[in-house]
Amino acid sequence: MTRPDLSALKGQQLYWEDLNEGDQFDSPTRTITEADVTGFACLSGDFNRLHVDAEYAAGSAYGQRIAHGLLVVSVMSGLTTRMLLNTFLEPSLLGLLDMQCRFPKPTFIGDTIGVRVTVAEKRETSKPERGILSFRREVTNQRGETVVEGVWKLLVRRAPPGA
Repeated sequence: MTRPDLSALKGQQLYWEDLNEGDQFDSPTRTITEADVTGFACLSGDFNRLHVDAEYAAGSAYGQRIAHGLLVVSVMSGLTTRMLLNTFLEPSLLGLLDMQCRFPKPTFIGDTIGVRVTVAEKRETSKPERGILSFRREVTNQRGETVVEGVWKLLVRRAPPGA
């Protein structure tokens, strides 16, 4: 198998102008493990029995333990940083302005999740060297169910004049 020459991509950078509303990107996937849930409980101090007590969770509406919502959001963030979109946009990122999310379904230990990122909105700012990009993020499991969805607003550099 011949590998493509990717050297032309080195140093490439995306700016606000390079993305359009409706552009979509998919992340790699990752399986949520028991170690993830245990480690997140220790890190966050969130030992809610629905996450860490199998006997208690068996009697819940879900019938089993569920992953912390913020753990899933953290994994979503990590998967997003592994996307080519992030590789090329990262040098232009100035900051996270806002994030909103909801959890339509639970994520269980053993679920494999991936993220679809869609450019939801582009807005200019009062400073011509910056713009705002709103990204809709949707996390789905191996059954195609949406487990997290929301919008992240980022402040992004605009292309320099003449670029």
